[in-house]
Amino acid sequence: MRRPAPCPIRMLLARGAMANFRLALIQLNVQSVKSENLQRACGLVREATAKGAKVVVLPECFNSPYSVKFFREYAEEIPGESTQKLSEVSKECGIFLIGGSIPEQAGGKFYNTCTVFGPDGAMVAKHRKIHLFDINIPEKIRFQESEILSPGDSFSVFDTPYCKVGLGICYDIRFAELAQIYCQRGCQLLVYPGAFNLTTGPAHWELLQRGRAVDNQVYVVTASPARDEKASYVAWGHSTVVNPWGEVIAKAGTEETVIYADIDLKKLAEIRQQLPILAQKRSDLYCVEAKKQ
Repeated sequence: MRRPAPCPIRMLLARGAMANFRLALIQLNVQSVKSENLQRACGLVREATAKGAKVVVLPECFNSPYSVKFFREYAEEIPGESTQKLSEVSKECGIFLIGGSIPEQAGGKFYNTCTVFGPDGAMVAKHRKIHLFDINIPEKIRFQESEILSPGDSFSVFDTPYCKVGLGICYDIRFAELAQIYCQRGCQLLVYPGAFNLTTGPAHWELLQRGRAVDNQVYVVTASPARDEKASYVAWGHSTVVNPWGEVIAKAGTEETVIYADIDLKKLAEIRQQLPILAQKRSDLYCVEAKKQ
């Protein structure tokens, strides 16, 4: 007699995971003075924590302007000034803080790097942007991160009391295989600090998030810098949270702000039970697999 498939909701609760938690995205207005960016970011982290957030996300390049010409100038080692501030405020607030990204200098190379700190202030993950943003759209935008930056070469997953989280940075979201591997590794939340622009933003920002969420039946969140029309690179803004059904459940405008979403893991389990596509994949015909751990 064939046994019934295990109930995802019961499995979730049996593992002792909490069924929901509040997440906050900080859409920071990044300026040229690093110390001021750090001070304002930490202040908004405290504000988010006071409103019940257990996981807080900063945007890509939250401590410096996003531009090839600034990467060397603002780069720092890890640990360093910026990550020390993140460690201190995460411990003060007792939260998981996903520190957007900063330009990192290490071993004579430069990276676009996201660090994550736990409630005790310890660093629990470090993700170096895997896919560098090298594009050329004639008469609209040309940007070549690879002129300065080197790509990361590893996956970044960390555990929380709520769920397992997978990390990417901005352009990483365009690569469906990365999200699929994170899903295979048990992630229920994918986080992409990102700074899309006024060309790619209106075309693909929300579309990519909803696609990654539906394909993998996970929550997908993106944290953008606020839009600064005077900057050399103008960010799209619109930090967003998408649920596993592909619905946008929180979305910012273009200004500096903090937005919130309640991540409901029971709803995630229900969706996976109702549409069991992860169990229906034809591994006899196709597969996506990691080449390294």
